[in-house]
Amino acid sequence: MPAFPASARSALAKTQQRANLRGATHTIRAKRAQVVAEVPEWEALRVAGADAKDEALTHLADYLEQLEESLTARGAVVHWARDAEEANRIVVDLVRAKGVDEVVKVKSMATQEIELNEALEAAGIGAWETDLAELIVQLGHDRPSHILVPAIHKNRSEIRDIFTSEMGKVGRPAPDDLTDEPARLAEAARLHLREKFLRAKVAVSGANFAVADTGTLVVVESEGNGRMCLTLPETLISVVGIEKVLPTWGDLGVMLQLLPRSSTGERMNPYTTMWTGVHDDDGPQEVHVVLVDNGRSHVLADPVGRQALRCIRCSACLNVCPVYERTGGHAYGSVYPGPIGAVLNPQLRGTTSEIDASLPYASSLCGACFDACPVRIDIPELLVQLRGTVVEQGGHRAESAAMRAAAWVLSDPKRLAVAQRGATLAGRIVGDRTVRRVPGLGGWTDARDLPTPPTETFRQWWAREHADGHAGDEQGGGR
Repeated sequence: MPAFPASARSALAKTQQRANLRGATHTIRAKRAQVVAEVPEWEALRVAGADAKDEALTHLADYLEQLEESLTARGAVVHWARDAEEANRIVVDLVRAKGVDEVVKVKSMATQEIELNEALEAAGIGAWETDLAELIVQLGHDRPSHILVPAIHKNRSEIRDIFTSEMGKVGRPAPDDLTDEPARLAEAARLHLREKFLRAKVAVSGANFAVADTGTLVVVESEGNGRMCLTLPETLISVVGIEKVLPTWGDLGVMLQLLPRSSTGERMNPYTTMWTGVHDDDGPQEVHVVLVDNGRSHVLADPVGRQALRCIRCSACLNVCPVYERTGGHAYGSVYPGPIGAVLNPQLRGTTSEIDASLPYASSLCGACFDACPVRIDIPELLVQLRGTVVEQGGHRAESAAMRAAAWVLSDPKRLAVAQRGATLAGRIVGDRTVRRVPGLGGWTDARDLPTPPTETFRQWWAREHADGHAGDEQGGGR
């Protein structure tokens, strides 16, 4: 992926996508504002959610061990994966052991992060996405552009064309008379997926939460496809990031109030599925849980950066971000777009690539993301810290040189006085004209007018006003 500015310029040229994004994000955030306003203790809930996640992260090793013990005691098998390669190998081996060549999947950002679908395909195993938006993205050979609504960049006519041309290649084809009416599109998807649900022997899921003291995994969704995947197949493999653990069942109650309101603007999710190990003659009879690190331990080691691991994947920060609204998710080069992606991706992957070094700058630092975040992640603080990391590692050399020059000038009164005289000289030369572009500052002055330099410093004004020793009293300066 190129740096964010290059990807963003390409995205900005897609006028239909920008219209889709604006309409969808404004609709979701308006619904969110309405249902949040109904909760007088909303801020207390945010604090409780942040505290629960911080408790889990502070003692993560202990809670993960407790989670493993609880899962094992209830018949599940726990696997540990250091990185994406190890996680993919575990899942591929488990599927191969069942002698099948396809799996059905619940929408999962963790599996997208580790590129599990690609690993399964390379092993000759078909992985079918069953969430409607994920199905659209998969059939369209596209990538998700939003945490909650992966196909937010597509309109109805584009979805109809995708269904018509692609469904028949991998299963039941779309009806010949398919229109772009939402009900008809949903019906085509339902018929296409139903045959996959009924024959699938293995399902793959993620988890929104994993409760340490009970060994319960939780998936929240809006369509019922998750319920089908989590109950019909004989074997269930859940790929879960280690940061998804919650200490207690009580903490889950807080999260189930925060998540639906922040994500879909609903008071509760239409489908909340919980499973605790294996139960005779009820649901999957073989349950595997793959706990994935994949860089999370490195994020955890940063006392400031670790708050990004509080994220419950609600997408509230995306829906209020003026940058995301215009560029969409593809420009971020990851399954995690928007403000949370701008701070999480560089921490998970490092800042050595062009895209990851540029993401901390993909923000206006307006602070709307922090106000919207249900678990109080201070994304602007993380963005500023990561910008410093990028500069320290040799990125943005002009900015680094400018900061060193400023430190040199400001550390000595005489040098500061010389610099101030130079600035006032520039101010007198410029006069009342607006400075619209400065060589070397194109990226800044392309969108902003540079403040006109003053014609007089405070020291010069003070010396002039107090030259006779009495002007200060007349101006009130003697008080």
